[in-house]
Amino acid sequence: MTTRNRTEVTEFVLLGLSIWPEMQPFIFGIVLIMYLVAVMGNSLLVIVALSDPKLQTPMYFLLSHLSFIDIFLTSITVPQMLAHMLSGNRTISFNCCMIQLFFFMAVGSMEGHLLAAMAYDRYVAICDPLRYSAIISHRLCLRITLTSWVVVSLNSLLYSVLVPCLTFCGNQVTHFFCDITPLLKLSCTRPVVNEMLIFTEGVAVVVSPFFFILGCNTSIRIAIAHMHSVAVLRKALSTCSSHILVVLLLYGSVIRMYLRPSSSYDLYQDRQVAIFYIVVTPMLNPLIYSLRNQEVKGALQRLFRKFCISGNFQLGSQAKSK
Repeated sequence: MTTRNRTEVTEFVLLGLSIWPEMQPFIFGIVLIMYLVAVMGNSLLVIVALSDPKLQTPMYFLLSHLSFIDIFLTSITVPQMLAHMLSGNRTISFNCCMIQLFFFMAVGSMEGHLLAAMAYDRYVAICDPLRYSAIISHRLCLRITLTSWVVVSLNSLLYSVLVPCLTFCGNQVTHFFCDITPLLKLSCTRPVVNEMLIFTEGVAVVVSPFFFILGCNTSIRIAIAHMHSVAVLRKALSTCSSHILVVLLLYGSVIRMYLRPSSSYDLYQDRQVAIFYIVVTPMLNPLIYSLRNQEVKGALQRLFRKFCISGNFQLGSQAKSK
């Protein structure tokens, strides 16, 4: 293969999910449906959390932000992939690729930080309920959110600066979007600095929330084991089980995709894991939090009831005017 300097690479070719053209219509339809369900489900959860007076708490502020992140995460990559499938033109400019890489890494990392904040909220609510209002507030959640955004943005900016410094041997990216792993695979020489960053600074930013979540959930499990009220125990288990399931879905995919030696990367399998991480997980998150959370279910029922009453009132007014 002819070695080309990175300044000669003005665009990349994204190979997509499948190399078989006959599978493209089927993949397009499935991904489109999942994307629409993910966007509508998370949008509904944001509307409910922001509009229902009973959900004006720090926990649901974080949950609505998590839903916003899921919408952002899936919208960074999926519409472009669907457009490439329809047009057959799979090219993306070098600058657009770096911009996509920056936003994808920032938003993806932010999800872990939000889950860590939600774990801390549940820890205080269950382990120290009498001081919950004094410790957890909207101002604290806002500070945590803004600080997390700064941290993940600086982390993503570092990668976005280092990747363009690589010398690429080609421009065909074995993925459906610009991700760090397939871009490193295109480097003519082993990108030692980038790999070291992934396993040091990247681990600190991405995986440290996971260990924090483990610590919070361990303390919560210890507190639950000493509970004597069945009602309180059931509510605690319901809240924590939803959160733990979302954490497992997220970090199971992240560890599989990134936290491995470069020699063990399989870009073809990683694309399947990526579609699960980018589309399936954001689609499942609203279902997990709504189906296993009585407060969210109650808020959804009140919202639908309000729309039904409003619709009936408008129909009645139109009938009277006639």
